Amino acid sequence: MPTEQDGPAAEKAFFVTTPIYYVNDVPHIGHAYTTVAGDVLTRWHRQKGERVVYLTGTDEHGEKILAAAAEHGMSPQEWTDHMVESAWKPMLAALDIANDDFIRTTSARHEDRVRDFWIALHEAGQVYKGSYTGSYCVSCEEFKLPSELLEGGLCPVHGRPVREISEDNYFFPLSTYAQRLLEHYETHPEFVQPESARNEVVSFVRGGLQDISMSRSSFDWGVPVPWDPSHVIYVWIDALQNYINAAGWGTDPERFAATWPADVHLVGKDILRFHAVIWPAMLMAAGLGLPRTVFANGWLLVGGEKMSKTKLTGIPPQQITDHFGSDAYRYYFLRELSFGQDGSFSWESMAQRYTSELANDFGNLASRVVAMVVRYRDSVLPDGGDQSVGEEGALASALSAVAVRADKLFCALDFQGALTAVFDFVKQVNGYVTERAPWVLAKAGDDAALDRVLYASAESLRAMAVLLNAVMPRACAKLWASLGAEPALGPLADQRIDSVARWGQLPAEARVTRGEVLFPRLEEPAS
Repeated sequence: MPTEQDGPAAEKAFFVTTPIYYVNDVPHIGHAYTTVAGDVLTRWHRQKGERVVYLTGTDEHGEKILAAAAEHGMSPQEWTDHMVESAWKPMLAALDIANDDFIRTTSARHEDRVRDFWIALHEAGQVYKGSYTGSYCVSCEEFKLPSELLEGGLCPVHGRPVREISEDNYFFPLSTYAQRLLEHYETHPEFVQPESARNEVVSFVRGGLQDISMSRSSFDWGVPVPWDPSHVIYVWIDALQNYINAAGWGTDPERFAATWPADVHLVGKDILRFHAVIWPAMLMAAGLGLPRTVFANGWLLVGGEKMSKTKLTGIPPQQITDHFGSDAYRYYFLRELSFGQDGSFSWESMAQRYTSELANDFGNLASRVVAMVVRYRDSVLPDGGDQSVGEEGALASALSAVAVRADKLFCALDFQGALTAVFDFVKQVNGYVTERAPWVLAKAGDDAALDRVLYASAESLRAMAVLLNAVMPRACAKLWASLGAEPALGPLADQRIDSVARWGQLPAEARVTRGEVLFPRLEEPAS
């Protein structure tokens, strides 16, 4: 919903956010899945020449943090400081996440703006005091409706008993925004994605909304309610505001106008209602523009169940990157799973994709082509002659088609479809090399034909490096260097998606050199 705060369209950043992650424990691959998806999406948009802002961070208030800190003999602030530096930021480094900002809810830039936001809503009559009795899941930090609970009064997400709580709290009149929300869903069908998530949200709101408690009074670890310090602002209400605070709301109007609204909020489906119901209602109450899309990815399952820190079923991302590497990690989860649907991680399926698609199809192709240029042309890329006809022309046409298709699919967050399209091109180039058999041409002394094949193969690798750079930045940087592309074409990061398909960019006489194997053979993990 564009507003006057969007600023001129040409200046608006492509703004993508992850959820801010709860630091009661260490991250698992479910958190990493969402973060990698956001990183790939924003890297792709950078390659389109857009100004990008990618935000992630940590959620550090609430009862569960208080309990975790006490369990470890620390103050809540000591605990959150420790977890951020020892666990959450190292996860970003291990996965090569290129975020532009990292926000913590215990930072002054966040807490001060939370107070300002709720003072304004309180003065506008959007807050009232009342009593609440309900079933509360500490692990979710969320009140649950009776209809949501499993048999035995268990939380449907964590499978643990909920706690009955009665408190005098301050409330936000969420129920009064139901009709405006439904109208927004109707006029902006892209607001909640995928369609299954949108249908769930619409059904939930049509079923009637209850006003939501925006404060807690039974503990003190949170942002104090400005007009009543005996209460702290409910952790979820506090956390949601991170998105506008990081964008400069209340401190930097010019930056806020050039950043907000968010183009994509990436969330797990278990926190969809907070982002697609409560958050837009809060923004409506404050007179602020709504995010353009809230996209709910599915759960990663272990043994048929959602991974959970609470259930101790989470797999640390570094356990996988230490074996497969960060590029393979990033590729596998976006290639294996349909973004927006549940999916299961399997060590065996990852090993299979690593070997067949990364090591054999992509990595081995790069090694073969480079080795042949080194061997047959003394590391100097030959002039490929007329590349517009025959099998070389067919490759150029295929590249044009795959570049358009990949762009459309990446921008639609269909990572699986985009990678399938690019790897279909990889397979086509493999078939071309096998069929044209440059080793046979070299033996026969057919120099002109050999030069055409070597050039077309290397030029195809140039395009692959650009198309796969957002997903596998380390491997693509190695390939770019091996092709000798930077001296003539500039850094890989400067290559644009809209020109990637222009055939013939690698110059003749580029120095092609053997580099590291892109995807070396896997060693068996220690038992």
